[in-house]
Amino acid sequence: MSLPNISSYGDYSSDNYGVNTLRVKLVNITLYYSYKTIVAYEDAKDGLVVRKNDWSTTTGKHLNWIDDDHKTRIEGEVFQKMLAEACTRHNI
Repeated sequence: MSLPNISSYGDYSSDNYGVNTLRVKLVNITLYYSYKTIVAYEDAKDGLVVRKNDWSTTTGKHLNWIDDDHKTRIEGEVFQKMLAEACTRHNI
C-alpha cells in the first residue's frame, strides 16, 4: 500500500496560505484543491483536467498555477462527471 503524498502547489510567500493550494498524489491520480474544492486532477487516462473558474480571482490564481492554458479548461458539470468517473476508475 502506498500512502498519499500531500504538498502545496503555487507560489505563496507564506506557508500559512499553502494549505489553500493542496496537491494530493495517490497511487494513480493526483487531485488539486483550491481551498476545500477539487479544481483539477491528473491521471494516465485523462491527463491533466482543469475546471473553469466559477469562483474568485484567488481561485483563478490557483488554477493558473496548475495550468495557465485557459483554452483547455472545462465547464463545471463536465469536470464533475469526469472527476467522478476517474475516482470510480481509481477506487476513490
